[in-house]
Amino acid sequence: MQNRSIAALVAVAATGIFLTFAATALLSTSQNIPVDGSVSAINVGVYADSACTVNCTSISAGTIAPGSTKTYTIYVKNMGPIPMNLSMTTSSWNPSTANGPITLTWNRHNYNLAVGASVSATLTLTVSESISNSITAFTFNVAITGTA
Repeated sequence: MQNRSIAALVAVAATGIFLTFAATALLSTSQNIPVDGSVSAINVGVYADSACTVNCTSISAGTIAPGSTKTYTIYVKNMGPIPMNLSMTTSSWNPSTANGPITLTWNRHNYNLAVGASVSATLTLTVSESISNSITAFTFNVAITGTA
């Protein structure tokens, strides 16, 4: 009799744990968003490798979940005859509502790049935890610019 009571108690506890996990899975959703962006360079070279031999023309890194970040390392080289201050802009967000809940920043804003020099730059893509479920994919353009 006592063994049956213990078995029943274990069964009730196991069922409760299972139902808790099942309810949690139903209440939480996961949305992975494909990342795709083109990269252009103005007055500088942008590369995928530290030797500056492989042009970087796009960012394509699969998917990113809401509330998370991804980082990308690129290399920028001053190909001109004068030092350049670096800047980065984004444009042509599709859908346009992705711009805001999704941001791209970098660590080389206003960096002064000497003639012939190259520098690694980290691009950080951040997706807000509260991004709309209607954004299931996005694209954008990135421009890395050197100005005198």
